[in-house]
Amino acid sequence: MTPRLPSLRGAIAEEVRSLFREEGDDASVYEGEGLFPQGAVIRDVHGDVMTMMIGGIAGLFLQMLHPLALAGVWDHSDFRRDMQGRLRRTARFIATTTYGNRAQAEAAIDQVRRIHGYVTGTLPDGTPYRADDPRLLGWVHITEAVSFLGAWMRYREPMMSRARQDAYFAQIARINTRLGGVDLPTDRRGAMTYLNGFRAELLVDERTEAAKRALLDYRPERASLAPMQSLSVQAGIDLLPGWARRMHGLSVPPLTRPLLRTGAFGLTHTLRWALAAP
Repeated sequence: MTPRLPSLRGAIAEEVRSLFREEGDDASVYEGEGLFPQGAVIRDVHGDVMTMMIGGIAGLFLQMLHPLALAGVWDHSDFRRDMQGRLRRTARFIATTTYGNRAQAEAAIDQVRRIHGYVTGTLPDGTPYRADDPRLLGWVHITEAVSFLGAWMRYREPMMSRARQDAYFAQIARINTRLGGVDLPTDRRGAMTYLNGFRAELLVDERTEAAKRALLDYRPERASLAPMQSLSVQAGIDLLPGWARRMHGLSVPPLTRPLLRTGAFGLTHTLRWALAAP
């Protein structure tokens, strides 16, 4: 018997929400003035589950190319065995700082800043690193910002005006400036210049390969979500700048790219429908 439409919608929504909460957690309800008003472009971009997943994956592939950024999570987290936990924490931080009231957003930012203060160490060659280094925070910021907006524009708003793009970079910079970033770009042109300014510092080594493999091999706890995860990873690879794909030794064959993008586009619409209020 074919499930009724509301039941199908609810089943899909529950499956997806399970990715972003711990067992027994309820969805947060945010009330009161936040960092961003209703209608802010950042609230649009960060509200689309599938494009945020695709952008988040692309951002992770970019972040791991910087040895100092990778060292922090390599030495101080369990991401290779608990990828879903890392994704949940990141999703919760983004949701709270984007949609939470001011007290909730500031508390989330303060917590991350405290954690960053303990994340220190050295690379195998002796180079020191600190997670609260403003330049390192800038790298993490720009990879996320460019990737989130890139996925949104590819699958949701391809004709997005330059003014709205610039507004997004200005708004997300407000969050990351509070985390300790300095001189962050506040428009699209500045963001691309800022991103390219890091390229000479990027490399692929054994750690990068291991982190890449952990992301490629990750499977969600619910087997039913595996196809969505696989599509998200491939779409994230497709979203990467060509130079980053080449560094990782990854590719999306031209003949399969239209099918991949069509599938990702269809899934974004399905999830949007499932998560929308009936």
